[in-house]
Amino acid sequence: MTIADGVFAWLGVGALVAAVLPRVVAGRPVSLPVVFLVSGVVVYALPLPLPVVDPVEHRLVTEHVTEVCVIIALMGAGLALNRPVGRRLWASTWRLLGITMLLTVVATAVVAWWLLDWPPAAALLLAAVLAPTDPVLASEVRVGEPTEDKHDEDEVRFALTSEAGLNDGLAFPLTYAAIALAAAAGSGWSAQWIGAWAAHDVAYKSVVGVLGGLLIGKLLGWLFFRTRSSVLRLADHREGFVALGATFLAYGVTELAGGYGFLAVFTTACAVRAAERAHGFHNVLHDFVEQVERLLTAVLLFLLGAFIALGGLAPLTWQGAATGLLLLLVVRPLAGWAGLLGGRLRGWERWVVAGYGIRGIGSLYYLAYALGQQDFAVAERELWAVVTFTVLVSVVLHGVTAGPVVTRLDRRRPAPPPEPEPGEKRRAETARAEEAPRPAVGPEWR
Repeated sequence: MTIADGVFAWLGVGALVAAVLPRVVAGRPVSLPVVFLVSGVVVYALPLPLPVVDPVEHRLVTEHVTEVCVIIALMGAGLALNRPVGRRLWASTWRLLGITMLLTVVATAVVAWWLLDWPPAAALLLAAVLAPTDPVLASEVRVGEPTEDKHDEDEVRFALTSEAGLNDGLAFPLTYAAIALAAAAGSGWSAQWIGAWAAHDVAYKSVVGVLGGLLIGKLLGWLFFRTRSSVLRLADHREGFVALGATFLAYGVTELAGGYGFLAVFTTACAVRAAERAHGFHNVLHDFVEQVERLLTAVLLFLLGAFIALGGLAPLTWQGAATGLLLLLVVRPLAGWAGLLGGRLRGWERWVVAGYGIRGIGSLYYLAYALGQQDFAVAERELWAVVTFTVLVSVVLHGVTAGPVVTRLDRRRPAPPPEPEPGEKRRAETARAEEAPRPAVGPEWR
């Protein structure tokens, strides 16, 4: 028996568990991510000849595996959203991106600089990689399958899902800001990089990302639903793996053009959905993407648990742990509440959206990417320890509480009026017709 044989066996068990477990834990205060994370810790704590899991040593592999998981999750999020993109319909999303995200980044950077005594570039990097939210790690707080009704999703689930779809791309300019600051000033401070960063890393890359996603999405929407060729009209063939083709095409082409591929993937998904909003092919695409996403997430969280069991948190100081806890329990909730102030969310719904800024796979990707670009005058293992601890707490805290919290919110909402029975509906229509005023009849018709 070799290590490879054991890996194949564990992959088979993991895939089967990933298929069964969501129904087992449904309605219980536990989630699929928590189970796989704990499983990784437990398995690697056993005296078994298992391969070493170390994202510091295998940074490039970590970067690309997490990258694939993120872009697939972005495609699934965009396909699931029923609402057309608009200023008012997406008002909560714009608030979370324009106010909450910026407040969170600034506050987290200040805490890291003050509490950890890190250089400005390292503090900004930590804030940037912990900025994106990741509802895939608590499936109860994201929207479900695509439907025909643009109003068939509550504001809490919609706000968290749409926020995650966009801020995974908008976190990239902040990561580039940390890289530019480290390149320009090392462990000090300089403002010389801001102009070039704003013009290229913010404006140019974001515009190319959005426009690239729109162009590819509209082209794919035409190809899926409207082309006259039955061979090329892919919606008629109902093959879900087409979603992977759309994901990789949007991401690769946009990155080649110098734009943000994360933004492009989410924009492509929204454009494909808008091309024929009520078509059942969206469910086929979404279901396939969700299955691949679930499998990748399970593998990555198992490996994260393995990294923890192998000593990944050994460099963590109490200051680093306090920084992660402050972000999750104080900074994000307060920034979220402030950003949603004056919006359509009220009371407990506002606090749920504010508090469920879940950290996950995106944070691991951004950290691996940034550490391959620049040195930040902080030990890489210490950075990994702080980010890993924050993700660990988020997965456990949010994963355990999301189900009960959202269930309670659903119970508080007023129930929709019951549909009348068919016979009652016909009688009501007949009564309304009889009560309606009859049109005047002219002499020529008497």
